[in-house]
Amino acid sequence: MLKILHLSDIHMGGGFSHGRIDPQTGLNTRLLDFTAALERCIDRAIAEPVDLVLFGGDAFPDATPLPMVQEAFAQQFCRLAAANIPTVLLVGNHDQHAQGRGGASLCIYRTLGVPGFVVGDTLALHRLETNQGPVQVLTLPWLTRSTLLTKRQTEGMALAEVGALLLDRLQAALEGEIRRLDPDVPTILLAHLMSDRAQFGAERMLGVGKGFSIPLSTIARSEFDYVALGHVHKHQNLNASNEPPVVYPGSIERVDFSEENEDKGYVMVSIAPGKRGDRATTWEFCPLPARPFCTLRVDVSDCEDPLDKLLRAIDPDKITDAVVRLVYRVRAEQLHHIELAAVRDRLATAHTYSLQAELVSQLARPRLPDMDATNLDPLVALEAYLGERSDLRAIADDMLAAARDLLGYASPMIRVDLPESPEAASPELPASVESMESVGSGSPTSEAQPSERSDSGQLRLL
Repeated sequence: MLKILHLSDIHMGGGFSHGRIDPQTGLNTRLLDFTAALERCIDRAIAEPVDLVLFGGDAFPDATPLPMVQEAFAQQFCRLAAANIPTVLLVGNHDQHAQGRGGASLCIYRTLGVPGFVVGDTLALHRLETNQGPVQVLTLPWLTRSTLLTKRQTEGMALAEVGALLLDRLQAALEGEIRRLDPDVPTILLAHLMSDRAQFGAERMLGVGKGFSIPLSTIARSEFDYVALGHVHKHQNLNASNEPPVVYPGSIERVDFSEENEDKGYVMVSIAPGKRGDRATTWEFCPLPARPFCTLRVDVSDCEDPLDKLLRAIDPDKITDAVVRLVYRVRAEQLHHIELAAVRDRLATAHTYSLQAELVSQLARPRLPDMDATNLDPLVALEAYLGERSDLRAIADDMLAAARDLLGYASPMIRVDLPESPEAASPELPASVESMESVGSGSPTSEAQPSERSDSGQLRLL
């Protein structure tokens, strides 16, 4: 029985903004989270032990990661070399340079000649020797137009035409490699791609639109015993019949809040011996204890005591060690009633947190009662509107005078008498203010780290 561990989309070194500085190591805690997740995968591969490890691409957020991030990645994968477990590292879109060429972050393993390591940066067939005999792995890295087409071939063509031509070239190239397969040897397609049947995860925001979708029928071929995919962060099997299984293991850690409700993990695969058509493939998704992400949404715009409602919406026990985002809708005149220090104290059990205040526009308020648009006098409507706007008290008379001039009214000026209110003393927000952000954590962070942010509060006009 051939045992395989399939993982993908590590993105080690990403998401630092959701972490803080670990006082013992001086490293961002999100780097430690990703390293711990990868370590658990490698631990399982060695303990099983498996006969082969397949990595589906996107090792880092980009092709030139920080040295400490590369070191953390290398320390774990080199354990496989020490255990004599063959490993195939596929190049994903984030492992390539901006021009879509090369796999700078992974090709070092081929250059150094790490025993048992294969770097899949081209469409190629690799034959590997394992403890259970030979296995064939067809690698299909992330494709761009320049991979199979020249600039002259696509000049003047529409985007859809380019995609169709690229797909034709890919199908022809795949067919050529498939005809070279040995039917007596277990065969795996390892590909980093977007299938037309896949459900999106966070990769929608990570550049998924820069490629093109490949039909499931192109890769779900009977010649393959297992199709190991990468790129989509949401775990899923695209082929319900499992003939063959076409599986995205998903990412091993949550990248951002778009993956808040997704399970993270890797896949264990078993392929029985035999000839093509007789080999049975089984697989199992193995969850990992990823860092929880939690979004709290609260509308306090209609509350007399917005601070109380905010504090009641935060359960310290439920957000312990989680990355928390508190999003609350609020009116401008309520802002001075919200003590951010009290909110931050309530969020202290979180791993890190951010506060996002969504400022409700006055224009979004419900229409004033007793106002009939069919016979409403414009000046009366303005008067009623100003009567609801204590923050415009100082200029109400001038606005009415200007309106009278515009409308050509000859009657005496109408004066709006507004009741005194403590809210009138609150400072006006500049109209140009679009957003400010507040981020905090349960413990101090280093000012030298990119995860540190100001503590001022985020505002967005709705």
